[in-house]
Amino acid sequence: MLGGELDPVVSNNVRDALAEDVGAGDLTAALIDAEAVAGAKILAREDLVLAGEPWFTEVFRQLDETVIVDWYLHDGDAADPGDVVCKLVGNTRALLTGERTALNFLQTLSATATITAKYVDAVAGTGTTILDTRKTLPGLRQAQKYAVRCGGGGNHRSGLFDAILIKENHIKSAGGIANAMTHAMEQAGDDDVTIEIEVESLEELTQALDANAPRILLDNFTVDDLRRAVQINDAYSYVKAELEASGNITLENVRQIAETGVDFISIGALTKNVRAADLSMLLGID
Repeated sequence: MLGGELDPVVSNNVRDALAEDVGAGDLTAALIDAEAVAGAKILAREDLVLAGEPWFTEVFRQLDETVIVDWYLHDGDAADPGDVVCKLVGNTRALLTGERTALNFLQTLSATATITAKYVDAVAGTGTTILDTRKTLPGLRQAQKYAVRCGGGGNHRSGLFDAILIKENHIKSAGGIANAMTHAMEQAGDDDVTIEIEVESLEELTQALDANAPRILLDNFTVDDLRRAVQINDAYSYVKAELEASGNITLENVRQIAETGVDFISIGALTKNVRAADLSMLLGID
């Protein structure tokens, strides 16, 4: 499947989703002959970038290991309306029981991959990387971050445990930018932990640079201020931070923001504002 640490994530996600949907058993599928076998195909109904293949396949593996799933397209591939994404052959009850859960994963993750690809295409050639955030659907963070990668984007921190991101309330609680940065560096020690601090003005940017911040999140900066922030950062001879823009990013303004010279643009909408991709399952062997 995916190999490595994501395999148990897929298995656990699917187990929980099936428990939620199937419970003690599919009362409607029980109307079908238990020995019946059928085929089915998954069709794309709109332009999309596919993501979720491992989760989709795992649904049917957990329901009935004899179900065969034959993929015509793979995660990261673009699909046009009418394209056959995959075909399935197996026990009819298993196909019908797994249909909604499998499509929920495929539609949700393809939605994230599709919108990510649009943002990535919009900034092509600028050198800016599109990133996700922690604004994910509960329980599906790693799945959605995988989908972001399928769409050509990059991942921000996985959670609170693998990076330090000092935001406005942390700064207030720590007694200012300089104090917050000092504590963060002490806590990180020699560990390879990303340290990033959020600033809301050019004055705070200068304070963060003076505190040797290696990475700075520019929150809700105007395009003009982003451009100025890049200039200020470039002018610091003894430190140059990575700069990340965030807040009120849209497909209409993302290229203009990228052209200011920031290194990263993080967008919560990639994983938060999800409109399911249009995919459907049709039963019948052809």
